[in-house]
Amino acid sequence: MTNRIEEGGCLCGAVRYRVNGEAKVNDVCHCRSCRLAAGAPLVAWTVVRAADFAFAAGEPVSYPSSPGVTRTFCGVCGTSLTYRDQSRPDSVDITTATLDAPERFVPTFEIWIEHKIPWMPVNPALRQYPRSSKAG
Repeated sequence: MTNRIEEGGCLCGAVRYRVNGEAKVNDVCHCRSCRLAAGAPLVAWTVVRAADFAFAAGEPVSYPSSPGVTRTFCGVCGTSLTYRDQSRPDSVDITTATLDAPERFVPTFEIWIEHKIPWMPVNPALRQYPRSSKAG
């Protein structure tokens, strides 16, 4: 299998990252924590191996958003960039919209549907999980 190099970054360009590998998972999350971190009704995530991910320019700000979870964002423009869970140290979740080519990372399921804002529809083409896909 050949690795694919993908790049992305924040709105203002102060923080850039590079992925040298394939995505493990592409999903959409409706949980309250993700919604608040992004200021959006849902967040699309692309999960990659931690060993394949590196910040290439700038240094993001880290925020411990819940026990065992650290989110990063640009300290200049505020763009939400990554999510790291201590229970999955080998993975980095990247906000899909910050990739230079987000259209390549089509979600295959939606999680935390029970937290969904009532006026936000689900995508009937995707698998749905009331909480985490692990519990599904």
